[in-house]
Amino acid sequence: MKKIITICCLLLVVKAYSQNSYSERMAKTVMTIWKDSVFSKWSYDMGVVLKGMEGVWYKTADAKYYNYIQKQMDFYVQEDGTIRTYKPDEYNIDHINNGKLLLLLYRITEKEKYWKAASLLREQLRHHPRTNEGGFWHKKVYPYQMWLDGLYMGEPFYAEYAMLANEDTAFNDVANQFIWMEKHARDAKTGLLYHGWDESKEQQWANKQTGTSPLFWARAMGWYGTALVDALEFFPENHPQRKALIDILNRLVNAIEKVQDKQTGLWYDILAYDGPDKQKNYFEASASSQFVYTIAKGVRKGYLPASKIAIAQKGYDGITKTFIKEENGQTNLHGTVKVSGLGGKPYRDGSFQYYMSEPVIVNDPKGVGAFLMAANEMELLPTLSVAKGKTVLLDNWFNAEKKKDITGREKYWHYKWDEKSNGGFSLLGNLFNSYGAATKTLSAAPTAANLKGANLYIIVDADNITDNPKPNYVKPNDVEAVYNWVKAGGVLVLLHNDKGNAEFEHFNTLSEKFGIHFNEDSRNHVDGKQFEMGALTVADGDAIFKTARKLYLKEISTLKLSGTAKAVYTDKGDNIMAVAKVGKGTVFAVGDPWLYNEYVDGRKLPSDFDNFKAANDLVKWWLAQIKN
Repeated sequence: MKKIITICCLLLVVKAYSQNSYSERMAKTVMTIWKDSVFSKWSYDMGVVLKGMEGVWYKTADAKYYNYIQKQMDFYVQEDGTIRTYKPDEYNIDHINNGKLLLLLYRITEKEKYWKAASLLREQLRHHPRTNEGGFWHKKVYPYQMWLDGLYMGEPFYAEYAMLANEDTAFNDVANQFIWMEKHARDAKTGLLYHGWDESKEQQWANKQTGTSPLFWARAMGWYGTALVDALEFFPENHPQRKALIDILNRLVNAIEKVQDKQTGLWYDILAYDGPDKQKNYFEASASSQFVYTIAKGVRKGYLPASKIAIAQKGYDGITKTFIKEENGQTNLHGTVKVSGLGGKPYRDGSFQYYMSEPVIVNDPKGVGAFLMAANEMELLPTLSVAKGKTVLLDNWFNAEKKKDITGREKYWHYKWDEKSNGGFSLLGNLFNSYGAATKTLSAAPTAANLKGANLYIIVDADNITDNPKPNYVKPNDVEAVYNWVKAGGVLVLLHNDKGNAEFEHFNTLSEKFGIHFNEDSRNHVDGKQFEMGALTVADGDAIFKTARKLYLKEISTLKLSGTAKAVYTDKGDNIMAVAKVGKGTVFAVGDPWLYNEYVDGRKLPSDFDNFKAANDLVKWWLAQIKN
């Protein structure tokens, strides 16, 4: 009975979230009230909003969200990589935050101007003033001070840049920033973190023994938590300090759970405050959104126990009930404190009276951005259980092309999970992840041991000699291992290519084991942007494509079928897609790697093509075939 009740409750939550795409409604508000530019100067607030917009784009593949991001950033980034209004000699850690969007645009477009601009921010970090221990000052004008806010502004960018630039030792520095901040700011009794810490203990707001500010400002802790889950995304799995960061995150979440309001699910602007005038304290939207985002992403990524999602669910429900208002035809976010800081002129003493004196406004960009990020995470919840515990393995052996990156180091490319440019599979990977599946890469031959634990194995565009001077051709033992794995219940996906762009002789020894032969031909040739030349129509009631009706595939290798292999899509007498059932397993084949970013992310194809919908349909169908 208890299990039935739990399932019913989950279905109600799923229904509620699926009926309310708050992220898209809030994104519409963003593009209405900040149509031309979020700010007239290089400001961290802009980066908070645009990170939220990035998540909406990933979820919808609607180019208007990406275009909005690029337009906002291009207002500042010049062709030579310089950044309008940015002053590096201010040594303000806030200025680093927008670098996340520079890296996003570089990884998508591979335009050097974005990398140069990001490198300017990285250069600031090289010279940024530090505490004696090594922690970044919050600003040059705030000497010897570390604020929780600064971890969000600097560390996720720093970690991603280090990953892309192969700066392996920089991860030690990133980890230490979090570790030192917690060491100095954490209250042993509550587990909460004070807003700031002054190493010199000279500030009026600083405790003369500990150097900490007097109170626990919720948004500061929200910045810190968000920074942890975002920076961890780029941390090497085997880094010795990775566990320390995950432990810090768990301590943080345990502390904020204790101060969540039991009735509303929200958090007060000043946490755990029980002093004079406590009735003036109020529930605050940006911090509540940041906590929801931190917990939801932490659970999804496996950094936090699954049980912690209940905190996020309760918090998100409180946010949408209390702060989200439909007014004058748009979705607005109420309840965000405009700013709170320490020191400066006029002086901010960190007292409760000071925090309560700051204005609370509607549609503050920091609150809107935090809400967008929280909504993006929470709107994933309904599907995350579909393939939980399942692993999707992407081949990096038969397709092992390499090229030099921006630093001159050779790296694998072309149809890779982490590749955001046109030829990458980052959006396809996001779709798998949105259903709870783990995405991994196999950079070795598919032996029984290497395939163990994988539920779905994707092989794309086997190398010919042009792609790879030393290609790893399919061998008889590879065929046997893959065949036995499929027979036992595995799902094999073959996304090959057309004549001249892939190797056929050896690869066909694998596909023919399942009755599928890739013909050495090429149909659906497309001239330039004559996209209709690559159009294929799906009939209503299709068993696989439930939502997609117009597909774009160009330069396809057609299929010749035998045995149990059956065509599941044909056009003008040609077999385009096929499925074979072998034992408990399934094989799906098409002669094109067509689900790469260029043709699913919404930036290139006309809007009447449904490639993103098709990718979603296929991912759901592939996952449904998993039996083992």
